[in-house]
Amino acid sequence: MYLFKIRLLLLFMSIITSSHAYQKAFEPTAVNTIEIKEISEKYILIAQQDENYFKSNNSLFRNLFRFISEYDIPMTTPVKAEINPGKMGFYISEEDYIKSLDKHSKIKPKREVAYTVISIGKRGKYSENGFQDALTELKRCLKNQIKWEASGSAYAIFWNGPYVPSFMKRFEVHIPIKPKT
Repeated sequence: MYLFKIRLLLLFMSIITSSHAYQKAFEPTAVNTIEIKEISEKYILIAQQDENYFKSNNSLFRNLFRFISEYDIPMTTPVKAEINPGKMGFYISEEDYIKSLDKHSKIKPKREVAYTVISIGKRGKYSENGFQDALTELKRCLKNQIKWEASGSAYAIFWNGPYVPSFMKRFEVHIPIKPKT
């Protein structure tokens, strides 16, 4: 009975957490769907490490969260994660980007120009296996595309915070693409 109450409490917390009014940088790709979508020009704060993203034990998230808390920058969803080397990015407004430029920190602001991706939406634990499985499926689909080819490295998009149970978490894998020549 105790375990049931804990699970119920976690479920309730995850619903509240996932419905919190964070600003979305773009719309999520539906679970188990592959789509081609445009990512408009974005501003992003980047934390990085030398090792694989999944080896960070959430230190990249903590560093970014401290930075936005210290400089009063609103939290947005999703977060962007490059895998090797490990990088995590929080999307921010242009105003917050300008505010972040002169900060001498390990957190670096970056302007990303608009680009196109092939995206797959998934649900489950944020793990290297989940990322690799989604990437394999996405590459298989991209291989069959007549109009598109890869133009950059794959990365992950994570939509939920750490308090959301793994079975409820949503993520995406993106591969930047360009028209075939």
